[in-house]
Amino acid sequence: MSTSAVDLQNAQSHEIDVFLSALRESSAGFSRVSIAEKKSAINEIRNALLINSPEWIELCSRAKSLTTSSQRSEEVLSGPMSTARYLTLLLQSLTAIETHGKPRLPGKISKLRDGRLKVPVFPANGIFDSIAYLGLTAEVWMKPGVDEESLHGDLLEPLLGTSEQPAPISLVLGAGNVASIPLTDSLSKLFQEGHLVLLKLNPVNDYLFDVYSKILAPVIERGWLRIFCGDAEAGKYAVEHGDVQHVHITGSHHTHDQIVWGATPEERQKRQEESDPALKKDITSELGNVTPWMIIPGKYSRKELQFQAGNLAASLTNNAAFNCITTRVIVTSKNWAQREEFLGILKETLAKIPSRVPYYPGTLDRLERFTGEPAIVDEEGTLPWKILENVHPEEMPQFFIDETFAPVCVEVQLDAETPEQFLDQAVVFCNEELFGTLAASITVTDQFQKQNPAQIEDAISRLNYGSVCINQWAGLVYALMTPPWGASCENDLYDVQSGIGSVHNLYFLDQFEKTVFRGPLCNFPKPVWFSSHNHSEQIAWKLVDLYCQPSVFKLPGLLGPALLG
Repeated sequence: MSTSAVDLQNAQSHEIDVFLSALRESSAGFSRVSIAEKKSAINEIRNALLINSPEWIELCSRAKSLTTSSQRSEEVLSGPMSTARYLTLLLQSLTAIETHGKPRLPGKISKLRDGRLKVPVFPANGIFDSIAYLGLTAEVWMKPGVDEESLHGDLLEPLLGTSEQPAPISLVLGAGNVASIPLTDSLSKLFQEGHLVLLKLNPVNDYLFDVYSKILAPVIERGWLRIFCGDAEAGKYAVEHGDVQHVHITGSHHTHDQIVWGATPEERQKRQEESDPALKKDITSELGNVTPWMIIPGKYSRKELQFQAGNLAASLTNNAAFNCITTRVIVTSKNWAQREEFLGILKETLAKIPSRVPYYPGTLDRLERFTGEPAIVDEEGTLPWKILENVHPEEMPQFFIDETFAPVCVEVQLDAETPEQFLDQAVVFCNEELFGTLAASITVTDQFQKQNPAQIEDAISRLNYGSVCINQWAGLVYALMTPPWGASCENDLYDVQSGIGSVHNLYFLDQFEKTVFRGPLCNFPKPVWFSSHNHSEQIAWKLVDLYCQPSVFKLPGLLGPALLG
């Protein structure tokens, strides 16, 4: 190692030491901070977010080579808009806890056929969701044995400011792809779990350090949070630091396993066999996913096929396909009469969406490794969207057992005679053949849902995913913020899949199984996340303003461009 590299490493380690020392000094006091003081800090963050969001988007636009208004709107929606929603709904829940002792749910609790609770979490109250997201709903299915009295478990206790124990310190290893993730992960730890936070930015987007520092200044100045940049060695030093009690990572399962089980394959195997993880601290995580979209065969209208192709295309192209919930596998029926028609519409839709610069490191190498073909960018430096049809897992297993994190998706056909058989086979296929347990989507006709409600409920229950979405993309579950966001509750350190634990969860639900998100085959108005929307950036900024400063008088200005599409 060169002298300059050693000097840099020493400087990074010293900075981490200083930051953790400051957080340690704040830990006793933070445990006694009232809800009122936390709300004051959140309000200040929200004000800072509104002021600094334009700079945020300008930085991301340059770094990701965004050239169209539609591309910028994606960044606004997944960044400032999602963060603003989180802050406003967190304030709403904290106010309810302060006043009534628990969050106020946005609807009535009901039951599944087997008696488990279904808890409504969307549309939320007070921010006009029923108007802005017409026809969309989300509910959380609880584990057996949970009743209304035990709905929140002990999750509300850290909020009350009555603990005599020093607050633990969490190291948050930030995501490099979606710019709201480091913020909302950190704020979840801070305001929902009662942890002080040391946030390490990913080198891919550490250009956001200054703007994050301005937005988070209210909690930095109070001594509750620190941010730093650094390489993998700096991250390793922070993970192993004695003042860090908890680690949270958003990234790949490969990185997670190196942290938990060791640096080499040999060490990881030995430690797993001996049940001796290298990391002796609690760790939560949100990792990758080979995200499936199942299409139950049936008779769809041309309009329904077009809208579902639009939804699927959005899931493929959003953020240049660098999302953990980018659709990676389309699951169809070999015997579906409209299969070729649908795939044709999907390809036509993708052809109209400008290709993107592969800004995430290693994309070309990954694409070549998965496809076995040279990954060639065009003269503008962009990669085309690619769909490989009728791919067999036994012939190209790489697409099913690992996340490509590149603009390529495969279609796989199941040989099922009826829609009912297809759904049963698709559940087994996704559970057993695909890596990951984060989220899955299902396209289904209204007729099938009406005729087979029990089978739909059973399929959702059997799908081993943290979120199951009907006719919609799972990216919305992340952005809505009220649902818990995380992988299947069945994962563990030995087979982590898409991660352990959850974030968001703004109604503080404990012991849940999954989020179920539903919508129609055809959304109205046109979804703002469709690249074909003519006013998406304008609407995205209006949503940021609405969530930072909610007011009914802002709705006309929002609805006008929404209806124009």
